[in-house]
Amino acid sequence: MQSSLIGKIEKANRYAQETDRIRFHELAVKFRGDNDNYNTGYKDGKWYCSCHFFSTWGLCSHTMALQKVLVGMLPAEAQAPHQETAR
Repeated sequence: MQSSLIGKIEKANRYAQETDRIRFHELAVKFRGDNDNYNTGYKDGKWYCSCHFFSTWGLCSHTMALQKVLVGMLPAEAQAPHQETAR
């Protein structure tokens, strides 16, 4: 393996450990829920999800799960105040 590639792999491993370097501005995922698959994500400063609960409440278990998974990698406005609710 070329030394330049080895250096890039080492750098990638270091970056992966330093998640404070990463900030999501836009994200789109297919979330496999208990009842169906949902289009879930973050765009233009707002969360979205195709599940019924989100359309009523503006948040859901899918968006809250993503917020927990991506903690520290989201802009402040993408972090919801409900982060420390029941576990």
